[in-house]
Amino acid sequence: MKFKTLPLLSWNEPRIRTLHYTWMAFFITFIIWFAAAPLMPTIKAYFHLTDAQVKALLMLNVAITIPTRILVGVLVDKYGPRKSYSFLLAFCGVLCLLFAAAQSFEWLAVTRFLLGSVGAGFVIGIRLVSEWFPAREVGIAEGIYGGWGNFGAAVASMSLPALALAFGGDDGWRYAIACTGVIAIVYSYIFYRGVRDTPEGSTYFKPQKVGGLEVTSKGDFIAYALMNIPLYLALVVLAWRLSPDGLKLLSMNSVYIAYAVIAALAVYQWSKIWHVNKHLFTGEHPAAPRYQFKQVAILNVAYMACFGSELAVVSMLPMFFIDNFGVSHVVAGMTAGCFAVMNLFARPGGGFLSDAFGRRKMLLIALGGQTLGYLLMSQMNGSWSLGGAIAVVIATSVFVQCACGAVYSVVPLIQRRMTGQIAGMAGAYGNVGGVVFLTVLSFISPAAFFVVLAATSAVAFLGGMFISEPKGHMVEKDADGNVHLIAVE
Repeated sequence: MKFKTLPLLSWNEPRIRTLHYTWMAFFITFIIWFAAAPLMPTIKAYFHLTDAQVKALLMLNVAITIPTRILVGVLVDKYGPRKSYSFLLAFCGVLCLLFAAAQSFEWLAVTRFLLGSVGAGFVIGIRLVSEWFPAREVGIAEGIYGGWGNFGAAVASMSLPALALAFGGDDGWRYAIACTGVIAIVYSYIFYRGVRDTPEGSTYFKPQKVGGLEVTSKGDFIAYALMNIPLYLALVVLAWRLSPDGLKLLSMNSVYIAYAVIAALAVYQWSKIWHVNKHLFTGEHPAAPRYQFKQVAILNVAYMACFGSELAVVSMLPMFFIDNFGVSHVVAGMTAGCFAVMNLFARPGGGFLSDAFGRRKMLLIALGGQTLGYLLMSQMNGSWSLGGAIAVVIATSVFVQCACGAVYSVVPLIQRRMTGQIAGMAGAYGNVGGVVFLTVLSFISPAAFFVVLAATSAVAFLGGMFISEPKGHMVEKDADGNVHLIAVE
């Protein structure tokens, strides 16, 4: 057992400086991503939107995040985090300005849909932080990056309405959102000037082939192909929710077009997976560093259970407390805030404890704790005291955020050259969880919904029992064919 803390105030240390630059980039992406939600009542009144149109905007905000996390994972492994994050910040900053200038619902919908790509920024920072911190520190470093960056959503909820009010007038919301875009564009330049992809003298390892994960056995290839299916089914669910059978915002012809595009994306992704790994079936076996794909698959399910459930719970908790405890909208909003604010402490804590006590052990403890927590939440009703219910919510959140930290304490230690892609796939599964869980909630009671979350967490816990603790070294080759050993414990 070894406790390792970070000197977070030591700005002169390059790795600490890089960590601060990186979590701030992620923080800004989350402000952009969630800027519209707290202003939605104002936007609804301004454009005379229907309830269905508001729900559609909120759904569109997460739709493209699933495929872009996969795509950005590929790009960051190829081009490096510095260029990738700088471009994403600048691009989405411009989209914010376009959203702020919207003159119609269609304009709002298109720009909000494209802005969902900012959620892929998380993937970039995972790769960058892993380049700067050794295995003994990577858990807490990734936890700080993810936890402090995630807090941008809470800051957006608290600050954007006040900022719009400060600007005043009917267009105050426009200026508030435009400010987030300007901040992102300015920070893209600051980030580009302030960071490097690797410490001086280190090698940035890239995949041998681009377009999909390199796997090392036929069984892993099949598992990898199958693990991509839920990513596209989640997009199908989103399209269905906008159809005449759901929110009635798309015609059936438009829905069929959406299905065709999703199918084309899936076929294209599978073709790239085949291109990268066809040597496994053709008899050509170039020497490639080996890793177990089961590690990736287990982490995907675990992140779906923890981060996916977080997305869903934060969305439904306010209404749950209003319906069951008769609290005001302000108090109800604070309950969801309590669940999210634990990111500041529990996610870094999960990474810190993973470094100190073992990554597999902490993942199992966190998933087990959130399983019990969701079972307790399924029993919450109006007969409970408000304080007792909030205490259970906060305790459950601690385990959920610890699980997120534990997942990403393992991700960077599987295969360095593909960290972006592995992080992207796990991150995409988190969004899949949010989509699936919220869809399930639309058909069942909140109590049954919490049971579903508990069951999913239990499945992830069982999967975690088969994950292998990172040990020894991962093997990488540089562009000249030289072999490098990178310690993972």
